[in-house]
Amino acid sequence: MQCLIFYFFTKLVILRQIYSMKASVIFSTYNSEEWLEKVIWGYSEQTTKDFEVIIADDGSKESTKILIEKYQKLVDFPIVHVWQEDNGFQKSQILNKAIMASHADYLIFSDGDCIPRKDFVETHLKFREEGRFLSGGYFMLPMNISKLISKDDVKSQNCFSVNWLLKNGLKKSFKNNKLTAKGLKAKILNFFTPTKPSWNGHNASGWKKDLVKINGYNQEMQYGGQDRELGERLGNLGVKGKQIRYSAICVHLDHARGYVNPETWAKNNAIRKNTRDNKIVWTKIGIDSN
Repeated sequence: MQCLIFYFFTKLVILRQIYSMKASVIFSTYNSEEWLEKVIWGYSEQTTKDFEVIIADDGSKESTKILIEKYQKLVDFPIVHVWQEDNGFQKSQILNKAIMASHADYLIFSDGDCIPRKDFVETHLKFREEGRFLSGGYFMLPMNISKLISKDDVKSQNCFSVNWLLKNGLKKSFKNNKLTAKGLKAKILNFFTPTKPSWNGHNASGWKKDLVKINGYNQEMQYGGQDRELGERLGNLGVKGKQIRYSAICVHLDHARGYVNPETWAKNNAIRKNTRDNKIVWTKIGIDSN
């Protein structure tokens, strides 16, 4: 009897935790366990724990499922694994499924190859605003440093330290300011950056209700601009972007992109042009197609 009471009490605690979440973090993955593990390490170091992680899995093999199940038992935040069969690059579809599996009102999007700095979730929550979406950036790492990063480097935040990165082969660049800018400096750089705020798949956030209003991602689109197109439809809805590229920081691990081809880019660019020219808000093949 005591075991039964304990079981139901534990279930109630978990359910309460899930449904009181301030944010759902959504990112995609595909047969990339080494990078995925480093990303999970990053979310384990967050300054706030009031979030869940939803892994949008575009058809990975059993080894990815095993890794996720391992960390579901180890971390102190919920991890939800949303999987679909491998049918080529169908990121838009699996992200739409992840949106509907989310429990929070506010959704933060990143990628399964982007390690978040410890204040990543807190920063998105701090700057969230009704009628706006947030546009962050990433700091690209070369392959040698991507491979080098260990669990201790994530825990100590070495992988966000310019000195540590330079010591391990990173070249000096103005872009390094992304890692050093804080407070007033970050605000100034966010304001003066020539980059327009756009919906970036590696670092963006918005209200779930707004994404549902536009029917989520356009599932006609494969790799190349599908994130930007979603942001353009949000803009047509009246939800404008807000720049936080120097405030919400993640480092992007290097990898090959075998799914890129000119035909897909041409198709996607035509869809984006139609979205802009005709002020399209609702995509016909989106969330409600699943």
